[in-house]
Amino acid sequence: MNHAKKKKLPFYIGILVILLLLFLRFGLYYLKSGGFSGLSMLFPVLLLCFFFFAVCTAAFFAAWVYQDCKKRKADPVLWVVIVFAATPFIGLLIYFLRRPEIKTICPACGRRISVKAKYCEECGTHIEKEENDSMVKEGTHHLKFIVAGIVSMVLMLVCLTGFIVSAAVGKGVNTNVASSERVWNMGVITMEYNTYLDGVWNLDFKSASNGFVEEQNMRITDADTQLLYADISCGKVPDGATLVLWLVQEDVVKSIDVTNLDKPLEYPLHEFENGKVHVRLQINGVENTVSEISIQ
Repeated sequence: MNHAKKKKLPFYIGILVILLLLFLRFGLYYLKSGGFSGLSMLFPVLLLCFFFFAVCTAAFFAAWVYQDCKKRKADPVLWVVIVFAATPFIGLLIYFLRRPEIKTICPACGRRISVKAKYCEECGTHIEKEENDSMVKEGTHHLKFIVAGIVSMVLMLVCLTGFIVSAAVGKGVNTNVASSERVWNMGVITMEYNTYLDGVWNLDFKSASNGFVEEQNMRITDADTQLLYADISCGKVPDGATLVLWLVQEDVVKSIDVTNLDKPLEYPLHEFENGKVHVRLQINGVENTVSEISIQ
């Protein structure tokens, strides 16, 4: 009994490590993004639950595969890795297509033969049908892993559906470009290059959904003397398309149309306070845009 527990210990430790890495990933994202400002806590909770139940689903199905492999004298560790790497759905499909046949022992010569065999391939001894039936019945082993995996999968799909539906209706998601909280986009941006190094924000992109907002938090250290510099060029501007630069700090909100700048913008910041300011670019149809923004 103790030996069996020791053999299962690495499996349990592996699951614990995966869960800790999952929570660490969310923690790092929380710190990097300044928390989940502008987003209802329902979203990160649903997303975290989705990943949690996804890991549980993979773990339970992998546990069943592990036991099934041991029964079939296959490599259990290899198949567990495949189930985790290929996701439980694809991994299980591959396993069911490739898993070895259950074998039994010939009562006469001791050779391992197929459970479906009527005669031993080695000595020709007739194999009683009752033995085959007993081996087939053993195929329903470890049902608790299968049931737990299915339950986890259902809960995972429920969390994913809740996340998608909530995101689709926009409930609990801040999309107001003039808000002092973070703005979250439901659209997409293509071929984006977005970096912020040494106080300089570089944003290049090919195209984006109408109204898509990219933002960077910058810091004003001397509002009376500092300027916001913006060197922006839009390669393609269809009719009615615009690119708007927003500066937001609590109740102070300023917007500047930077669609067709003939020279770099130098915008005074004396209306703002020293401290953090949201610098945002609202993309309304412009394409092939290159921008460099900084506070100096």
